[in-house]
Amino acid sequence: MTELIAVTGATGRIGRRLTRRLAEAGAPVRALGRDPEKLAALPVADTRTASYDDAGAMRAALAGAATLFLVSAHEGPGRVRTHATAVDAAVAAGVRRVVYLSYLGAAPHATFTYARDHWYTEQHILSTGVRHTFLRDSAYQADLATMTGADGILRGPADDGRVAAVTHDDIADAATAVLLGGDAHDSATYDMTGPEALSFAEIAATLARAAGRPVRYVPETRDEALASRAGYGAPDWEVEGWVTSYEAVATGEMDTVSDAVRTLTGHPPQSFAEFLAANPRVYRHLTG
Repeated sequence: MTELIAVTGATGRIGRRLTRRLAEAGAPVRALGRDPEKLAALPVADTRTASYDDAGAMRAALAGAATLFLVSAHEGPGRVRTHATAVDAAVAAGVRRVVYLSYLGAAPHATFTYARDHWYTEQHILSTGVRHTFLRDSAYQADLATMTGADGILRGPADDGRVAAVTHDDIADAATAVLLGGDAHDSATYDMTGPEALSFAEIAATLARAAGRPVRYVPETRDEALASRAGYGAPDWEVEGWVTSYEAVATGEMDTVSDAVRTLTGHPPQSFAEFLAANPRVYRHLTG
């Protein structure tokens, strides 16, 4: 029988899907999150409230769990330290395997600033000696739709670069396979992508066909991108993250197309056009 799997971020976009899939598979699963009311709505009886940066709460929440699925914390200057606290608490609680949801192109000098956090988190997990698997997901297809303004313009310094964005459902399916696969995936790193790498002009054209209205991509310089996002009132580190996510596309760091989703799940990853056809709500702001 599968040993207890603890899923963090269980009320989020990946965690919610993953928790449901594991429960449907009959696996013993414990859902962790910060909001007890949201946790109570999940289809599992075993839920615990804990925050990553509370080592004591994390140790208590993970007691008895053999495997931890670790969703990255919300972006912030101290995110790597927060991740390290959670990982150390897991090891102290007796967790023997960590499956970490990382990011495509994670590296210490990645263009996308948040991808650097993922690399340092991976390194910390490696330093503990715990069994591990890293799922490095690409950008999410749902986010490509919401990044497009109601004016039908997708702006950013991505130049002619390409990105093989992936769906949350495909990530959840792949993560389920890894978590239920025992030691078959130990020490593996999987690049999780969609089936094709699209330019932002192609992304805009796909959105236009789905929404039945003009949508276009407007390239920006770095200075233009910083200026166009200044009005959001976000801290500098967050704006830098937004802008460098496009710049990583421009440099070619996001054009990887992997067969990992198909290999792990047995089905092909969903294309952007297929995703939009199945999820019209994500581009509703373009049709109203």
